[in-house]
Amino acid sequence: MPIQNRGPFEPPTLRTIIEPFRIKSVEPVRMTTADERERLLREASFNPFLLHASQVLIDLLTDSGASAMSSEQWAGIMRGDESYAGSESFWRLRDTMRDLTGFDNVLPTHQGRASERILFELVGGPGKVVPNNAHFDTTRANIEHSGAKAVNLPIPEAASPTSRHPFKGNMDVPALERLIEREGRENIPLVMMTLTNNTSGGQPVSLGNLREVKAVCDRHRLPLFIDACRFAENAWFIKAREPGMHAMSVRQVTRAMFDLADGATISAKKDGLVNIGGLLLIRDAALFQRACNLLILTEGFVTYGGLAGRDLEAMAQGYREVMEEDYLSYRIRSVEYLGEKLIASGLRIIEPPGGHAIYIDAGHFCPHIPRAEFPGQAVVCGLYRIAGIRACEIGSVMAGPRPASPPALELVRLALPRRAYTQSHYDYVAEACAELFARRHSLRGMRIVEAPDVLRHFTARFAEI
Repeated sequence: MPIQNRGPFEPPTLRTIIEPFRIKSVEPVRMTTADERERLLREASFNPFLLHASQVLIDLLTDSGASAMSSEQWAGIMRGDESYAGSESFWRLRDTMRDLTGFDNVLPTHQGRASERILFELVGGPGKVVPNNAHFDTTRANIEHSGAKAVNLPIPEAASPTSRHPFKGNMDVPALERLIEREGRENIPLVMMTLTNNTSGGQPVSLGNLREVKAVCDRHRLPLFIDACRFAENAWFIKAREPGMHAMSVRQVTRAMFDLADGATISAKKDGLVNIGGLLLIRDAALFQRACNLLILTEGFVTYGGLAGRDLEAMAQGYREVMEEDYLSYRIRSVEYLGEKLIASGLRIIEPPGGHAIYIDAGHFCPHIPRAEFPGQAVVCGLYRIAGIRACEIGSVMAGPRPASPPALELVRLALPRRAYTQSHYDYVAEACAELFARRHSLRGMRIVEAPDVLRHFTARFAEI
């Protein structure tokens, strides 16, 4: 199936990326010397999560909460209704999400992992199994914290970095059938799909695959939930790549995806274009009521969920803006542009480039560093050393010491914050990656000096070998 990322959204003869916005406010970034970066990296125990933000030149650690907000969102900040109960800002957010998703039951939370914690505290537990195309770190951790087991069921193409399958985020449907037969439907509280599939390289899921998974769920009377952090980017890929979807708008594709779901956990810090916030959507009235009770206990009242009214207002506006196809075209093309430059420099990345990030194959980058010595962490530290760029390891460090589904690949994620950097920033990133690749044999493996048992990548301390 041909991939046509430029689709109908961009002039057919012009290839220059143009941001569909003007810059109204700027924030300075600090240049550091190589000696400073060496000292700072050692002080942070070779974990860029422990660096101060002011010590980073270009921050690609995550796309979560790092977006630039629009003038309309900042105007919404001033309009925010701070009433404890029944805030008008909540009703505007509820109406926006009802229009986009078709869900009537909408709970705000302070971020996506709060939605996950509430959901899996209610439906998880010892002996339970939760399948997913690929759980991301906090989803897996919240499932396992409840005592349940998180199982990844990606399609085989997801393990091949150079495969150009257009929907490498898809779930292996026959594998799902086998899992249900093996574990028993009574031990599976729900089936989950992550859109786009962060762990597998930001790869999209096709609407056809979602429909197949939904059919399996219906046959076995299992609810289907989606991790919808990046649903707008996934909808864009469906429109651009999936046969028969080209004539649909992104908004129509979005509704088609949510119509298949019985619920969703959402971090608004991604496609919501805000710095904080999340959502929990549930169709089942009884489960929704239980979620409301738990949210009141741990997050706040049901119309604010741990957020200020201004946050709700900015979120509502962000979800209106993310449906703009000019924005989505620019967003996806920017990621693709960086990926093309890295491939041209000889780096192996997860192909085709995904929706929110470029994933470098650290095993290919550092063939001399074994998995046990964390090649991804070595590349992450190398990028900071050489250029002040902060990135994130997605591999054996993040997976933890005893993962139920060991990672197929050792990866380094370059996550692109939305509307925050320009093409020249990405040219600089590409140049730094190429320079580090030329010096890759000087990179050294890592060992963990200290780490927690859960989500160790956030706070682990390392030493070079």
